[in-house]
Amino acid sequence: MSITVRPSEARGHADHGWLDSHHTFSFANYYDPNHMGFGPLRVINEDRVAPGAGFGMHGHRDMEILTYVIEGALEHKDSIGTGSVIRPGDVQVMSAGSGIRHSEFNHSSVDPVHFLQIWVMPDREGLKPRYEQKSFSRTETDGQLRLIASSDARDGSVRIHQDADIFVAKLGEGSAVDHAARAGRTLWIQVINGAVDVNGVWVRAGDGLAVEGEDAAETRVALAAAQSGTEFLLFDLPAVFN
Repeated sequence: MSITVRPSEARGHADHGWLDSHHTFSFANYYDPNHMGFGPLRVINEDRVAPGAGFGMHGHRDMEILTYVIEGALEHKDSIGTGSVIRPGDVQVMSAGSGIRHSEFNHSSVDPVHFLQIWVMPDREGLKPRYEQKSFSRTETDGQLRLIASSDARDGSVRIHQDADIFVAKLGEGSAVDHAARAGRTLWIQVINGAVDVNGVWVRAGDGLAVEGEDAAETRVALAAAQSGTEFLLFDLPAVFN
């Protein structure tokens, strides 16, 4: 098993005044041929948007776009008639498919909004555009890995068009969880808050960590929080995808 850390400070960074964004993988004007994505995981942007500001209407195609709000509230509108506000505890997915346009604005005129935008490459092109949003309570995410997105929408997760499982966990100091990925899978862990020990490797807020195992063997990780308020996403991904 190999473990590779993507340090927070090594990410791409863009500060537009109204938007402060960190890019785990190449995005927009940030290009690094060594960090173009991880399997079907193409984008993890950590964005902070000023009060009242946001992204005007713009288009996407053939991408599964997920939004996970950390603090504040994000207002979404799109060309298929969806209008919603995304808050902490909510998970939003927009399947861009054959083409969709949307806008995202800070819902508050006073407080900033802090969120992750995640892009996953779909398993096929030309899908009918769709939108889905679900809320997950603290009792579902505290002290455990909670599935929030999957290809089959099991356990109340949102559906994405890729053989990928996305989990969230919120851990107190000393709390631990473990995860076993079947043979032929890889893992990406993105730390949102706090610090976590992954099989003896420490990562902190903003860090990403790739775990790659042997093709014929299960990949198992143990994750232990070093401080209260630790929060992270875990992506269970195919090592080879279409």
